[in-house]
This record gives sequence, C-alpha cells and structure tokens, in this order.
Amino acid sequence: MYNLIQLGWNEFFQNQFQTFKVQNFTPGRIAVENKQRYILYTEMGELPAEVTGKLLYSSEVAELPKTGDWVAAVFFEEEKKAIIHSVLGRKNKLSRKVADRKTEEQLIAANVDYVFIVQSLDNNFNIRRLERYIVSAFESKIQPVIILNKIDLTDEFILRKKEIMERFSNVESILTNALTGTGIDEIKNILSEGKTGVFAGSSGVGKSTIINYLLGEKILQTNEVSSSVNKGKHTTTRRELFIIPNGGVVIDTPGIREFQLWNVDKGMDHVFDEMELISLKCKFSNCTHTKETGCAVLEALEKGIINEAKLQSYYKLQKELRYLEEKQDKNAFLKRKQREKKLHKEIKQFFKTGRDKRM
Repeated sequence: MYNLIQLGWNEFFQNQFQTFKVQNFTPGRIAVENKQRYILYTEMGELPAEVTGKLLYSSEVAELPKTGDWVAAVFFEEEKKAIIHSVLGRKNKLSRKVADRKTEEQLIAANVDYVFIVQSLDNNFNIRRLERYIVSAFESKIQPVIILNKIDLTDEFILRKKEIMERFSNVESILTNALTGTGIDEIKNILSEGKTGVFAGSSGVGKSTIINYLLGEKILQTNEVSSSVNKGKHTTTRRELFIIPNGGVVIDTPGIREFQLWNVDKGMDHVFDEMELISLKCKFSNCTHTKETGCAVLEALEKGIINEAKLQSYYKLQKELRYLEEKQDKNAFLKRKQREKKLHKEIKQFFKTGRDKRM
C-alpha cells in the first residue's frame, strides 16, 4: 500500500484523472521503467505493469511512460498486474538530447520539483557542465540544487562553493560527504512530503551513496571511483524512484557522461541573464556578438563587465541550439516525406485492390 500524497499526487493530477476514475481506472506512479515493462506504485501496492498496444504504437518514445510519470491503469487482481492505458499530462520533465548523432529527446525524469546536480570535488568539478544542467532545469520550471560531494578530497571546498555562489546566485548549493552524512540533512529538509527530487550527474560522484543515506539503509549498490583514471564505474543502470521515510521521493539515474541541451529558451535567460539584457542594447537585432560594430556585448567584454569564459560558454551553447534547431527541421521534413510516401503507397494499393475486384 502506498500513500499517493507522499508520492506526489496533487490537484494537478487529480483533475486529469476524473474521466478515468468513472471508468474504474487506477492511478499509479512509474517507479521503474525497463523498456516496455514497468513497476507501478499504487494504493494497492507495487504492481508489475505493461502498456497497451495502442499506447505503445501511437506514441513517440518520449511520450511513453517514464520514471516519475503518473498513469491511468487497469488492475487485474488474479494476475496481480496492471495494464497502463494512458499517461497523465506532465507537470514538467527533465530532458536532454540523446548522446549520439540522433536528433531525439531523452527524457530523464518526469514530474519533479528539484534536480540535485551532483559533482564531486575532484576532476569532476566543472562549472560549464553545471550550466547545462541548470539551463535545462530552469527551462522545465524545476528548481536546481547543486551538491558538491566528497569534500574530504580537497581543502578548497569552501573556495569551490564560493565560485558556485558567484556564478549561480539564484541556485542553492550544498557541501556534502556522503560517506559520513555531512550535508545530508540539508537535502532532507528540501524533500518534504509530496516533493520529488531527481539526482543527476556523472558516474562515481556519489549519487547512490547520498540516496542510501537519505533512505536510511543501503539499498543501492555503490562502487569506488577508479584511482587510475579518476572515473566512476556505472553502478546505477536504470532510473528508479524511492520513497524517503517521513519525506518525499527521489529518483536515481545512471551516470550521464555528456549533457546536450534539448529545446531550451527561457532557461538561457536565467543562467545568462546579463548577456540577454546587454544584447538588447546591440545596434543590430540579429547581432551574433562576435564582430559587429555597435555590439553591446563585445563592448561589455572590453570593459570587464562580462566574464570571457562565461561569454565563450554562451557562444558554444547558442551554436549548439542553432544546430539542434536546424537538425529538427530537417528531421521533421524527412518524417513528413516518409508519411506522405506511406500514404501514397496505401492509396495506390487501395485503388489496385478495387480494380482487381472489378475484373
């Protein structure tokens, strides 16, 4: 038996579920996604679940149930399993572009209140990588929280936190040592009942160890970081939701080697707010901020108002977003051509079948 309120059920989902309620559907939250098989948390307990064929073949990959989603399902008591008929509208979602040449969205988690971006204070510490996570979080209206873990590895952890606070003044940062529990209470205080936090970051930064501490027991397997290459081993292999005693829920995720942006706009305004404001003063509305006469951004750089490293990062992300937009337009065109070709083939077959019957 699960308390839906603790799992994050609220009026937003309740209102959507009214039409399903009269049809005797059961609400549940996706705790584990494993291809087309799921584990569902419901008021009747933990249930294995599958999606209907209609939902499977009529949905894009990102539209299928993901960890954190709320769904409407039918419970089969004799078989002790559920069939998912619909995914309720998402409050938000944390996504990235898939880590290959494909132009596709990879949904990391759905319906979350906080994204805990974990970096360890060794060679993993990287402000540019933090920018990407925070841009995506703000774009999705998710509150980012930066966790600087393994503070025992350096004497400069106070300096690192100062860097973070200067760069991201609107984002809370927490210093932790997951092995001793330092800083874990600060995370617990954020995750009150009904709130959901997703942990994201590279392999080996200590996400699973932190979650184990939050849960009060060692549920997740953890491995040490390789001392030879300073890289973590992939311990977590799937996205999974866990309930915190006397609190909300957390979602553990596999290590993310690279975080490519996916369809962000307003998130850039939050992280590069001064760039956006200064660019309004540029002489040309389509200014690229690279060589134009009358560019307010370049002028601010010369005067030391804008940090050069931050501006370079801004250029890189803007270039990446323009490339993504161009690829999406091309993919949309190709998909439309494929649909038209398929439709033309079906029409041709329809008339051919009609002629054969008349002969």
